[in-house]
Amino acid sequence: MITPSQGDVGQLAELGYDQQLKRDIGLFSVFSIGVATVAPVVGLYAIFSLGIQLSGPAWILMLLLSLAGQLTVAFVYSELASEFPLAGGPYHWTTRLAGPRYGMFTGIVYALAVTAALATVAYLASPWVSLLFTGSEPHGMNRAAIAMALLLAALIVNSCGIRVVAVLVNIGIAAEVIGSLGIGVVLIVFFQNQPFSILFDTLGTAPTFTTFLTALAVCGWAFVGFDASASVAEETAGAGNNIPKAIIGATAAVGALVVLVAAAITLASTNLQSIVSGSIADPVTAVVTESLGAWSERPFYAIVVTTFLACIVSMQAYTGRIVFGLARDGVLPGANRLAKVSRRHQVPVSAMTLVTAMTALALLLGLNDKAIGTMISFGTMGLYATFFLVVAAALLARVTGRWQPSGAFRTGGIGYAINIVAFAWLAFETANIAWPRAELAPPGASNLLVSAPLMVFTLIAIFAILSATRKHRRKPA
Repeated sequence: MITPSQGDVGQLAELGYDQQLKRDIGLFSVFSIGVATVAPVVGLYAIFSLGIQLSGPAWILMLLLSLAGQLTVAFVYSELASEFPLAGGPYHWTTRLAGPRYGMFTGIVYALAVTAALATVAYLASPWVSLLFTGSEPHGMNRAAIAMALLLAALIVNSCGIRVVAVLVNIGIAAEVIGSLGIGVVLIVFFQNQPFSILFDTLGTAPTFTTFLTALAVCGWAFVGFDASASVAEETAGAGNNIPKAIIGATAAVGALVVLVAAAITLASTNLQSIVSGSIADPVTAVVTESLGAWSERPFYAIVVTTFLACIVSMQAYTGRIVFGLARDGVLPGANRLAKVSRRHQVPVSAMTLVTAMTALALLLGLNDKAIGTMISFGTMGLYATFFLVVAAALLARVTGRWQPSGAFRTGGIGYAINIVAFAWLAFETANIAWPRAELAPPGASNLLVSAPLMVFTLIAIFAILSATRKHRRKPA
């Protein structure tokens, strides 16, 4: 059994690796990275319009259900991260629990899914940046160019070391507190225009069971990214103890903020019917500026841009660690170069550069100004598939007796039950997200575009299966 008493370096050595990355952050910073990646402002503002148009204000119930499911996943991840605190966690965990080929498949799907999600976040950030500096929204290549510039700026920050990343992320957390907790409380206390009962009302949308399932699929986007804390485990002091606290804490904190702001925006609206009908394209900004006054528009844009920047930096950092973890075991082509860390700051610059290049390429692959629902579906699908692969491997290892949690964090007697609930939740939600839906595609989209997220993910899965036939350069401890 590996225990924290061995020290971080000793625990890492027992797992078969030398200390290459700089162990330079503590609990608060790794918690901040998790919060910045899940990003309540980013997640909520991306899905609010879709959710409320599907089932009215009652879509918040789907948010709560999604949060409850993801908390069970966070507990399983915390046990694994505590026992195996390695960069690019899911690849290493599943390799040890279900074998190297399963682990390689999981790792490749994970890396590509997070890269796709990073492209989505950068793309969604572009309009806010343009609104802040020019007062107008960009379209087409202009939008893609701004997104690429954000990625390049993030790479420069990430190349300066994990400590610099932590400082920027902490600034992002301050913006998150203002943009979510602060504004949410102010709107509810001083600008409530709707009764609390409206939160359980569909407001004439006449949703069906299928509509609620679609809303639940959209809500999935709001609670992904807590695994970022696990990916910087080799740079965290006291990783076995601190990573689980960060994972669970980030998931719970973000969940509370997302639900709070979603409720606050709904309750403060003076024209809720227009928001539900889709007549108001950006209901979040509209409600905030209407309530606080026109003066608040630019400061509000600045807050949102700051949170997006922190999210992009954090996502790029942890995606780079995923690629680094795979390359270190010889899983990827060009592994020797991708597994290198910079001498001065001890970060995987080559891996992060590859991630940035792939993300920039994804921004050129036909992203459509009206296809936000499709992008969110695709980015979320790969991440939930990874969650499912990890939780399934953990459950199988428990059932067969191959794994009994022995890290610093353990859920004890209820761990088995939590794992079963997490497995059931992810089996359902992964299939739900993968289901092709015209509601999440641009108006008048062809069947091909409606099915695009599932088709692209299928191609990625095939690529991952073929890649998993590669021979490991080393056998993990």
